[in-house]
Amino acid sequence: MHVKPVVPAFHRAVAAGRRLSASWAGSQRALDGLTALSCLALMALDLPGLAAADNSLNGPMAAAVLAAGAATLVVRRRAPWVAYATALLFIGWLHELTLIQFALYSVGRYRGRRAGVLATVGYVAFALAVFCLPGWPEPQAATLSAFLGLIVPIGVLASAVGIAAYRHDLVGELAARRAEAAVLQAVQQERTSVARDVHDFVGRELTLLTVRSEVLSARARATPYAKDFEELADTARRAHLVLNEIIVQRGGPDATPGVDGLPALAEESGRAGTPVRLALDPQVHGLSPLRQAAVYRVVQECLTNAAKHAGGEPVDVRIQADGTQLRISVTNGLPARGPARAPVSAGSGTASMAERVSSLGGTLTATRTHEAYEVVATLPRG
Repeated sequence: MHVKPVVPAFHRAVAAGRRLSASWAGSQRALDGLTALSCLALMALDLPGLAAADNSLNGPMAAAVLAAGAATLVVRRRAPWVAYATALLFIGWLHELTLIQFALYSVGRYRGRRAGVLATVGYVAFALAVFCLPGWPEPQAATLSAFLGLIVPIGVLASAVGIAAYRHDLVGELAARRAEAAVLQAVQQERTSVARDVHDFVGRELTLLTVRSEVLSARARATPYAKDFEELADTARRAHLVLNEIIVQRGGPDATPGVDGLPALAEESGRAGTPVRLALDPQVHGLSPLRQAAVYRVVQECLTNAAKHAGGEPVDVRIQADGTQLRISVTNGLPARGPARAPVSAGSGTASMAERVSSLGGTLTATRTHEAYEVVATLPRG
């Protein structure tokens, strides 16, 4: 009889457990369940003495009650007041102070500062009132100072930690929204720049087409093709008008430089402390003005990023026209040590470059290794 080995089965079980734990590691539901279990474990430490002091619950019944109370922490994000009310009940009935710490933290974390302060004040007042009622397990005069020394720090500390976490979440959300807004703004600015370039370059060609078609229409008035040339002239004028209505309002007065501006850009970068080695394919000068503008913008943004993150390191810029494709490669080394201060950056430069390249039917990739950072953009030449 063949017996399956035990070791592979054990390894598969361990792998399955790791996958399950990884899937639940970032789950809010799993975190709430773990919080409830932690609270139950802490309350269970005092289970024997709790039942004896209360004299109304046996061990199993006390365990069931504590488990039900800890289960309210599962909904602490949506309804933290449920756990808070249950914790006050535990204080008055079982004299249990563990659940209230988790409840106060949850109120401060998920309802903010005002709710956290009100919950803390209500908890201290309720606990003091319960202490003053007859039936407290210890003599009042002997334990009042110790009682207040325990009750107040528990409430203030738990609530303060929750409020601090709430504020930290707000700051993180605000930073994320600002970063998203910066990326969207950069994309919009790049779209505006592309629109301006289209207007400058395509509009010029449409103007020449309109003038030429009008001349041909005037010359062909006495021929059978006069009507066709007039329709061609009207079509060119309408195309130019539509272009102006859609694009001209988004553009600015200055056009983007072409590849002829790259040497000056490299020289300016060198004066700023970032030497540039520029390798330019002569065929690139024959590209359309719109693609030349895209080349200039990509190189400009890459040099800006290199100056921010790798100041002083040389930058290699290679622009090649290979068949039907145009390839732009910008590579810079990375310093052994980062800058003394983090550069001011919204992280939107790559999104801006990608938007321009994508608008022309190309692709852009950015690759970072331990030694270098490389940006490669490919565009169709036509």
